[in-house]
Amino acid sequence: MKKIINAVDDVLTEALAGFGAAHADLVSVNLNPKYVVRRDGPRQGKVALLSGGGSGHEPLHAGFVGKGMLDAACPGEVFTSPTPDQMLAAAAAIDGDAGILQIVKNYAGDVMNFEMAAEMAETEVATVLTNDDVAVEDSLHSQGRRGVAGTIVVEKIVGAAAEQGADLAACKVLGDRVNAATGSMAVALTSCTVPAAGTPTFAIGEGEMELGVGIHGEPGRERTALISADAIAETLVDAICKSIEPQSGDPVLLLVNGMGGSPAMELYLLYHAARTQCESRGLTVARSLVGNYCTSLDMAGASITLSRLSDDTTALWDAPVHTASLRW
Repeated sequence: MKKIINAVDDVLTEALAGFGAAHADLVSVNLNPKYVVRRDGPRQGKVALLSGGGSGHEPLHAGFVGKGMLDAACPGEVFTSPTPDQMLAAAAAIDGDAGILQIVKNYAGDVMNFEMAAEMAETEVATVLTNDDVAVEDSLHSQGRRGVAGTIVVEKIVGAAAEQGADLAACKVLGDRVNAATGSMAVALTSCTVPAAGTPTFAIGEGEMELGVGIHGEPGRERTALISADAIAETLVDAICKSIEPQSGDPVLLLVNGMGGSPAMELYLLYHAARTQCESRGLTVARSLVGNYCTSLDMAGASITLSRLSDDTTALWDAPVHTASLRW
């Protein structure tokens, strides 16, 4: 294993210290006693958005803390849920007396710990559970579909609504609606390597790919021979469309997300193939995003996300955002 690290036990602490120093104009990072990344705040009268999850998916979630998105994120150890204590500390730091909206990916540990934090919180808490991964309905890590790159779409759109003054109930309804309109699916060409393990999470042959892989390296729908980018795009877009059922003429957001180890050239090539697939189905690609946003450490591969847009969600997507990893 080759990693740019000092000691395995210090990877997260030192990475967060670097993140906080690099983006000190946007966020504050608490390292002791609980890992919390947050905006300056709290902002009185504003619904506060809180998310989090295991590290290794950067820039998700800390990279999306800032104006127009999250108010705080709780990073866990690599591929490990943050603790309820982290979530309670974050909620207390960002509570503006308008309630907390938790945006939680559908993994057993995340769901359990966020539920515990919500029960112990001293303010009103609502939760949006993201489950956009159309690859598998159940896995060892979740009950139902997994939450993956579509979480970013929910965080951006609901974050804009909260910034504009929407109340907690409205933010919850909007988040659930965006999640239901969003589907994702990924393909892996290599495994990822967790620093503490020092070896690849799974073995995959030189001429193979994992179709529908999870962001922690969980198995997908099937192990197949490596196919072309056009064939990958057709397979993923077809599976997503069967799930979210866009109609001909519908505007959609197309997100091509890198898993951490594939170059931008390949991501844009896959975007071209995916856009062609969308247009062949009569869909209008109204908004686009390409890059590494929800990764799996050093995994080579990518995911495609489609989200059906409406006039209000398009306007909220376009609304100003200023975070470390997303800004316009």
